[in-house]
Amino acid sequence: MRKKIIAGNWKMNKTPSEAVALINELKPLVANDEVDVVFCVPAISIVPAMEAAKGSNINIGAENMYFEESGAYTGEIAPNMLTDVGVKYVIIGHSERRDYFAETDETVNKKVLKAFEHGITPIICCGESLTQRQQGVTIDFIRQQIKIAFLNVTAEQAATAVIAYEPIWAIGTGMTATSDQAEEVCAAIRACIAEIYDEATAAAIRIQYGGSMNAGNAAELLAKPDIDGGLVGGASLKPDFGKIVNYNK
Repeated sequence: MRKKIIAGNWKMNKTPSEAVALINELKPLVANDEVDVVFCVPAISIVPAMEAAKGSNINIGAENMYFEESGAYTGEIAPNMLTDVGVKYVIIGHSERRDYFAETDETVNKKVLKAFEHGITPIICCGESLTQRQQGVTIDFIRQQIKIAFLNVTAEQAATAVIAYEPIWAIGTGMTATSDQAEEVCAAIRACIAEIYDEATAAAIRIQYGGSMNAGNAAELLAKPDIDGGLVGGASLKPDFGKIVNYNK
């Protein structure tokens, strides 16, 4: 039985002091040991967020990471910088990173490999645009993203990864894929992992839905057999995030 994983992607929101205040507010609301809870916060807030989350069930993750150990990469964050402060999760390949900062399937793969090398669990994002969905190429497009992201990743590593399916047309728009639409793609992702590796690896990997998941639709989405959690944007910055985490209560 795969343990559900609910991750908040804070994006470019909250100063360090505001992050601490929000974590302190959310700590009692997200207390659910049946679910892995992750807050992926802006880099400048990682250390204070770690301190604020101590003694709770909240894991602090990063929103991005570079694929080199060190060097002349102004503004980037090396994997050992994350592990040094205890980060165990990192979002890789979010559609906003791909769109605004020219990340490609190949750079996503490099980051995934580097994350595994340092013992960080990657939350690997994939998803289609509205045009791609309308033209009926969703599954083909996402299979390509998955196959390149997992290039040279071992089955043992892959089994521990998290994949976040995020239909781009449903991010921050208030539009949400129906639970059946989300399940169809998550099932296709799991089938793709089975093709790359084997059924055991596919059965172990956790697949999130990330596209306007909220307190009202979380239970229906998370009831689907191939949806193992959520990558939550705006709703993770509000007390209602606790209702998503505690969808099963």
